[in-house]
Order: sequence, then structure tokens, then C-alpha cells
Amino acid sequence: MKRTFILVHNQARQNALRCVAEADFGMCVTVCEPTRSLEQNALMWPLLDRLAKQVVWYGVKLTSEDWKDILTASLRKQRTAPGIDGGFVVFGERTKTYSKAQLSELIELIYAFGAQHGVEFENTKEIA
Repeated sequence: MKRTFILVHNQARQNALRCVAEADFGMCVTVCEPTRSLEQNALMWPLLDRLAKQVVWYGVKLTSEDWKDILTASLRKQRTAPGIDGGFVVFGERTKTYSKAQLSELIELIYAFGAQHGVEFENTKEIA
């Protein structure tokens, strides 16, 4: 059985405490920030698509997925490794586990980077 409590008022907190007090030994309890919202995810991909369509990066057009890797690597202080066939691989992060605050940071980075490179993000704010 899995129970999720969003601590938005005292009753929710009391319900969570009661559930923990009644839980069997061996159960696992996790308290964490809420993960990204569907609205944030729905905004992120059109923004990345605008970068992919409008920015040429060192002579190359990149995909939305490529831009996500580059920007998440930048946001979390990138790591690299030598590629199997030469070159380097830059490790980005998977955003599905991002908190709302972390995804907000990424979206702000996308806007800032896009502004520096003349990207037009028309109508993307209507999505969120």
C-alpha cells in the first residue's frame, strides 16, 4: 500500500502522522519536496524546441533532447567522460525526479540562455 500526503494544512499533517504511527515495521517513509508539475513539464519542452529551432551551437543544430542535456549539465555543474569512439560525453540529468523548484531553475535558465541568443519564446507563457 502506498499513501501520499501533501502537507498543505494541519489536518494533512495529522493524517500523515497517524499513518506513520500505524504503519507496520519495515515500511518505508519518505518526506520530500513535491516533484515537478505537469504544467512545468508542458512548458519545458516547447521552450527547448524553440532553442532547437533557433540556435546554431558551434555550427550545429541540436535537438530538444540535446538542449535538455546541455542545460541540465550546466545547471548541475556538468560532468564529462571520454567517449568510446573519441570525443567527450557530457552528462545531463533526467528531469522526471526534479522538484518544482529545480524545474523552475531549469526553465529560468532556458529563458536566460534563449534571451542571450535571440530566441523568441512567443506564446510559451500561455502553456504554463
